Amino acid sequence: MKRLLLIAAFLWSSTLQAMEPGQQFFYLPHALAKPFATKSVGNPPKIVRRQANWRPKVPSGFQANLFASGLDHARWLAVAASGEVFLSEARFNRVTLLIDRDKDGRADEKHTFAQNHNTPHGLAIHEGYIYVADLDRIWRYRWRPGQIRPLGAAEPFTKLGSLGSANGHWTRNIVIDPKGKSLYVAIGSRGNIGIEPSPRATIKEFDMESRAGIIFASGLRNPVGIAFHPDTGILYATVNERDGLGDELVPDYFTSVKRGGFYGWPYSYIGSIPQPGFAKHRPDLVKRAIVPDVLLQSHSAPMAILFAKGGPFPEDWQDDAFVAFRGSWNAAFPRGYKIVRILFDNGKPTGGYENFVTGFRVDKSGSSGPALVWGRPVGLAMLPDGSMLIAVDAAQEIWRISRTK
Repeated sequence: MKRLLLIAAFLWSSTLQAMEPGQQFFYLPHALAKPFATKSVGNPPKIVRRQANWRPKVPSGFQANLFASGLDHARWLAVAASGEVFLSEARFNRVTLLIDRDKDGRADEKHTFAQNHNTPHGLAIHEGYIYVADLDRIWRYRWRPGQIRPLGAAEPFTKLGSLGSANGHWTRNIVIDPKGKSLYVAIGSRGNIGIEPSPRATIKEFDMESRAGIIFASGLRNPVGIAFHPDTGILYATVNERDGLGDELVPDYFTSVKRGGFYGWPYSYIGSIPQPGFAKHRPDLVKRAIVPDVLLQSHSAPMAILFAKGGPFPEDWQDDAFVAFRGSWNAAFPRGYKIVRILFDNGKPTGGYENFVTGFRVDKSGSSGPALVWGRPVGLAMLPDGSMLIAVDAAQEIWRISRTK
């Protein structure tokens, strides 16, 4: 069993937010703060230009190098088996293709692969197609390794409107199951808290052949990252929970996702803890709400998931997952802005996590007021050599993390 640093409820104070690689965290469902224990504040970070001596901080035995810079909106990543890197640049309505021709760990070429999408975000690669999810629908492009353009026009994979309305939470991330039978898409809510029609706040499943869609799981306020565990085949998701209840509520989370499962929103949180003003409307759903596997510090904004298996990581990490934290806007004491390692044991999360890559925040950790941040990690992917790519919003860069030789 991996060792964990147990942090009791009184240690949830963000004044203790450690930002060094290796710092461990473990939050307990029964030891949460009470609603409105602290005032809810708007406190977005102040974005500063990265200076030459600022770079990601990594544990001993790892190194970071700049893979690509000068991007417009570095968000989501997908990597082909042949090494081509696809990047969604959502605000610019395009998908960019990056190629490292000489295999030196830096992109040599940048091409526009697809454009004129409505805020594209999710990407997946499967059997000769690049799948792109935007606010209208899921599309796919036929593509062959070595090509810098699609082999033909975009083909609609889902019907218009099948992903819900376009307002509110706007990421539509996708993953195809290991057997290639179903495609899953994470669809966030329109608002912070409210009763909304499906498919908002759900993960939806589409059959790859018939393309028929069903609700796979619900009550997930804003699921962003979704990925399958490479050994167990279980679907996992990161969820950005609700704001407005104070600095230490509600914990974001990383969890396995069960078919037909209900995860609380908007009626409860972290299982059956009642949401003020909403629990009374559906006590039946409150009663069956699932407690997530790993609680993450509130307002951390977890994004992409990358499982470690196959990468050049230590042997006891091969079961684990990495998650990008984009960072807070609704906490007096900022938190997030890092990559963490979710600890697994025998194929299951232990409930704890630890810092893996930090250094994106340059002011003193634990201070109140806006965080000074040069980068906000969003997308994660693994190159064929096992190194990790991090798409860093704000800096509009991609960093590569590898083992030292």
